[in-house]
Amino acid sequence: MTIGEWLRHAKDALAESGCPDPQIDSRWIAEDTLGLSRSEMHFETDRSLSPEEHERLEALLQRRVQGEPVQYLLNSACFMGLNFYVDSRVLIPRQDTETLVEAVIVALRQLEKPRMLDLCAGSGAIGLSVRTLVPGADVTLADCSRDALEVVRENARRLGVDVEIRHGDLFRAVWHQKFDLIASNPPYIPTGDLPLLQREVQREPQLALDGGGDGLEFYRRIAADAPEHLNPGGSIYLEVGAGQADAVRALLTGRMECAEAGVINDLNGIPRVVWARSV
Repeated sequence: MTIGEWLRHAKDALAESGCPDPQIDSRWIAEDTLGLSRSEMHFETDRSLSPEEHERLEALLQRRVQGEPVQYLLNSACFMGLNFYVDSRVLIPRQDTETLVEAVIVALRQLEKPRMLDLCAGSGAIGLSVRTLVPGADVTLADCSRDALEVVRENARRLGVDVEIRHGDLFRAVWHQKFDLIASNPPYIPTGDLPLLQREVQREPQLALDGGGDGLEFYRRIAADAPEHLNPGGSIYLEVGAGQADAVRALLTGRMECAEAGVINDLNGIPRVVWARSV
């Protein structure tokens, strides 16, 4: 079987299984497994696969057919132009969250030696991207999952950045520390909606998805405790789900003495980030 024949076979198998992006996923699996770039793949489609290559490709294809996210298969996710290691212990970084990171970077670049907290860090995509792209920032990443923090450590090692990593339930991880900026992408899917999620998303850790009955449980807890952990004039930036921005903004402004607050839309025009700056 040639590479081109396998790509067509994989695309058909993935389409039949209900995969939303069969052509993209089949090419991604082939490129990673065969060590070829997209341009190299174009010129290699007539090359015959070795038995070993075909076996590896088929093994990954069958896992993808069963609904395992391709990022978990390849242990790789691109975020903010950086490559992150991911596996089933952490949520897969998504483009929506880049809206949050871009806003945080703009805010931090106005400060000298800022201290930032990435709360509910997961893979570390938020905090480690900031630490890489704003070298002067002092970044702490916290999560209640020790498994997730192992992934953070691996990604910090791969990116070659020094950060502080703390384990604990929300702000208990940092005790009485204060920061110039707190950023978080907390769980925000209402519990009742979890069974309705795309099959690939259901493979991701429920701990990182379940936001309680109305999806706002973690925002309430964050809004209640954030003021104690912000320096004067400090800011908080939260990613929110579709339709949650007004409620989350009200939670922040109701618990913080805010100099200003606002909402930022993502590339699709959906209110995606709620922010507030303390007095």
